[in-house]
Amino acid sequence: MSVFLKSLKKSGHLDRIHMTLCIVGSRKLENQDDYGTQGWNIFAPNLTIYGFDADPEACDRANADLEARQVNWVEKHIPLALWNCEGTFPLYVTNFTGCSSLYPPNESYVERFSGYLDLFKLITTVEIDTTTLDNFCASEGIEEIDFIHLDVQGAELQVLEGASSVLERSVLAVMTEVNFTELYINQPLFSDVDVYLRKQGFTLGDLAITTGRGCRTISPIIYKLHPGFLLWADAFYFRDLIRTDVFHNISTPARILKLACIADVLNFTDYALELLAYLTRNYGDDKNYNFAKNIIDTLSTIPEAIQQGLDSLPIIVEMRNYVR
Repeated sequence: MSVFLKSLKKSGHLDRIHMTLCIVGSRKLENQDDYGTQGWNIFAPNLTIYGFDADPEACDRANADLEARQVNWVEKHIPLALWNCEGTFPLYVTNFTGCSSLYPPNESYVERFSGYLDLFKLITTVEIDTTTLDNFCASEGIEEIDFIHLDVQGAELQVLEGASSVLERSVLAVMTEVNFTELYINQPLFSDVDVYLRKQGFTLGDLAITTGRGCRTISPIIYKLHPGFLLWADAFYFRDLIRTDVFHNISTPARILKLACIADVLNFTDYALELLAYLTRNYGDDKNYNFAKNIIDTLSTIPEAIQQGLDSLPIIVEMRNYVR
């Protein structure tokens, strides 16, 4: 849950922000897959979400649901398979459709992990056309995407390679599924994705490991300290637009504010606070970038901050000098 955005919304600081999200692999299987209701709707009506999925029926269901709900933001799901080039490739359809991929499932390997083979069992293959995110943005006249979420079963690196232009000119954060072992044959692994994104100027913020472990099928026991091999996780990458030793061609106060907002939505509260304080310290003469009151008011409601003694917190003492 975000910490600072409610205050920023109340003070009008979000009124000048338009947030654009790109969700690649946007099939809605669980409530958490509905981005518009996962904290991002605070930017509505200044919110645009582009969802991509290779399954036209999944896109139709998502679009029909949005129309029925009459949401107050722009969201559309497009039946396109994104890759690093335009072409025609086989889609490997698995028993659990959420595990279907442009890479063939590594069945002989995944069967060694309890409960995985039934999910990854190959049912059929179909030929599908692919395009790139850069090509889509060019054809639709989309200049900026602020945040990208990827969950495309081993093909995340290819999608990122096909988004190099939009990554360079606008993307502030990326959340991507990464694999640590070959659940799909010849797929890129975490190290490959990490190297690519670091070369693009992103920094790894965290790995969210929930259910992405595999216990050996043969074993009747699971040791709590190491409950199976790490198979996959969600990786969070951010730009660091306030580093003084690195040149950022998109480092403006407006972009830094967007970055702070994204960090807050994704629960990187300390980073959001650092960015808001930086803007206040360096651009606080402009009311649009003075967040002293927001910071003080918000921290004054946080039990951990109260317990430490608000008046003794350096951030509180400093921000009081900027209250207008």
